[in-house]
Amino acid sequence: MPHDHVTISNSNAYHGDVHPLTVEVTRNGIVESRHRGSAVIVDVSGSVQDAWGDSRQPTYPRSAIKAIQALPMVESGAAAAAGFSDAEIALACSSHNGEVGHTETASSMLHKLGLGEADLECGSHWPYHEDTARKMAKYDVAPSQLHNNCSGKHCGMLALAKHLGGPTKGYVNQTHGVQQSILGAMEQMCGVDLSGVQPGIDGCSAPNWPIPLENLAYGFARIADPKDLPQTRADAIGWIKRAVFANPFMVAGTGRFCTEVVKILGDKAFIKTGAEGVFCASLPEYGLGIALKCDDGATRGSETMMAALLRHVGVLDDAHLDAMAPWLNPQLKNRANKTVGDIRPASSWLSF
Repeated sequence: MPHDHVTISNSNAYHGDVHPLTVEVTRNGIVESRHRGSAVIVDVSGSVQDAWGDSRQPTYPRSAIKAIQALPMVESGAAAAAGFSDAEIALACSSHNGEVGHTETASSMLHKLGLGEADLECGSHWPYHEDTARKMAKYDVAPSQLHNNCSGKHCGMLALAKHLGGPTKGYVNQTHGVQQSILGAMEQMCGVDLSGVQPGIDGCSAPNWPIPLENLAYGFARIADPKDLPQTRADAIGWIKRAVFANPFMVAGTGRFCTEVVKILGDKAFIKTGAEGVFCASLPEYGLGIALKCDDGATRGSETMMAALLRHVGVLDDAHLDAMAPWLNPQLKNRANKTVGDIRPASSWLSF
């Protein structure tokens, strides 16, 4: 079973020989760069099915746990009271590109709450979607908080704040009812006691608690199969999964891993990335959860790790290989668009 208590101390420091080589980057057949990481697969009973590296090391999940952060909003009735659509529920679980469809959906959520962009506390940044950012720059349009990749999550937090009857201002503070509700959901879903743990502050200003990968994977196994959860929570998980599977664009955007995998695999896999090389996945047909961390925080490493693990479990079969090639074995191109190498799972880690 995953641990039920987290202790942060120097004894948890990472030692380079613990984690295996997971991803290789080649040029002309020679391995030029390497990524190491840890990963774990856990079933709905809490049993570890497979693990690589130190899967008990506390890890900031960052945005990988947005579906769990959205749970209190849905199960409390806040989402229904606000009249949120499935697309808006999906956006609440997203790390989006800041494309027009994303910002318009976030704006719609705020309008339904009787709030505006200024009520968000996530900060602003340029859209991840390059074409959108270029068009904005061309017409001298500055990014707003709606473009923040976490704006959907923050709209959901504001919905919960209003539903709880508390202040909307300061909803990102650790002691606010919104964050305490999320903390409770994290503890219950992941089977972990965080009462003595201080959170870090995420890029969007919300608290983010360090949790062992085993516990994160357990939480996602329970998303896959919520049979042992209270009916209200299980129903909320069902709504979140249906919303994401029906609206993959909202979860990330054009060309993004989380969106494309759902488009390829449908309801076979619920995938969510987080900053600094974290990924979580829920596999409903298998009742399994996956959590991983690429040590150096590289997206190219974590995406290839997740694709390889989906292949390892069997949810990604031969029929999906061509569609998944851009992540399972991406080709490296030079400036003249010639293939000069590739990124691949290390054969010493997983071989197919």
